[in-house]
Amino acid sequence: MSLTPLAALDQIAAADWDALLPTGQPFLRHAFLSALEESGSVGPQTGWRAEHLLWLEDGRCRAALPGYRKRHSYGEYVFDHGWADACRRAHIPYYPKWLGAVPFSPVSGPRLLGDPPSAARLLAALPEYLEAQGLSGAHVNFTLADDNALFADQPGWLRRQGCQYHWRNHGYRDFQDFLDALTSRKRKQIRKERAQVAALGIEFVWRAGHTLSEAEWDFVYTCYANTYAVRGQSPYLTRTFFSLLAARMPEAIQVVEARRHGQPVAMAFCLVDGDTLYGRYWGCLAEYHQLHFETCFYQGIEWAIAHGLARFDAGAQGEHKLIRGFEPVLTDSWHYLRHPGLREAVADFLAQERAEVGDWAEGARQVLPFRQPDAPPRS
Repeated sequence: MSLTPLAALDQIAAADWDALLPTGQPFLRHAFLSALEESGSVGPQTGWRAEHLLWLEDGRCRAALPGYRKRHSYGEYVFDHGWADACRRAHIPYYPKWLGAVPFSPVSGPRLLGDPPSAARLLAALPEYLEAQGLSGAHVNFTLADDNALFADQPGWLRRQGCQYHWRNHGYRDFQDFLDALTSRKRKQIRKERAQVAALGIEFVWRAGHTLSEAEWDFVYTCYANTYAVRGQSPYLTRTFFSLLAARMPEAIQVVEARRHGQPVAMAFCLVDGDTLYGRYWGCLAEYHQLHFETCFYQGIEWAIAHGLARFDAGAQGEHKLIRGFEPVLTDSWHYLRHPGLREAVADFLAQERAEVGDWAEGARQVLPFRQPDAPPRS
């Protein structure tokens, strides 16, 4: 039995890797992670050096933990910059660190892959691996309940919680049925926002991944890159990533195009699995009032209802989602820090932060725009 690092996902057969996955969520599939590596979106040049951890027994891979060796904390969405800065001031090395995550994708999902006993043995061997490699610690982001139980059983791991906002399908027949569940004021606000976009002559078309040409993927990437350019930043993903993903898992891709007078002006790139729509990337060629909300939120809600999906995860953060019917959801991450002083200080901080996040989520539930069950809908 041994813990073995994997420097590239193409070193393991796609079928063998995917056989470890407990769900059909697209972000951990061999196709998705290998497209990130082969497109140059992740790699040593970006500060995301692939270092997936395998647990081998009798020459067979029984468990895995996808991850990366990192020399910065960008693109993670669980923010530890303050911890790194404190270490810098105290002359404690914080980088390199090891990160278990899907790059640039703040989506909760399975992280410890394979059968649970083997995954537990991999986790138990990780501290020794960190010490041997000179890594300051390990951070595993956006875990699910099954993984949380395994982390909680291991000494030294610290739990961190955050809050996102997801839309849930409470059996709605159509978008109007969803609106009827809201208070009158919020219902009118959403209708007004949608009407403002329609008045601009903007229409929407949903495209499955296999239907887009390379020229249309150029448009998708231009919109995506513009989102970063307006903030003076470079995009995380390369243009090649989108072509590789479209070739390898087109069935998981949905793109909604906003067209004005027949010409595409904006898009939202989504992935989908059996019960969830994931809104990932958005961008536009020109700014139009309310277009972001329509493209990224209302179109996704409408599509999820039409296709019988249970959930729409439109991305991290964004308290403005609350008034549009997105409900607070707690997220989990786990952190193992080798330096005892740092571990103690972070443990104290996280205890306080968890209480604050819990209070925030409870307060957010109180301001959701849904009317009381016994209140009749009004126009």
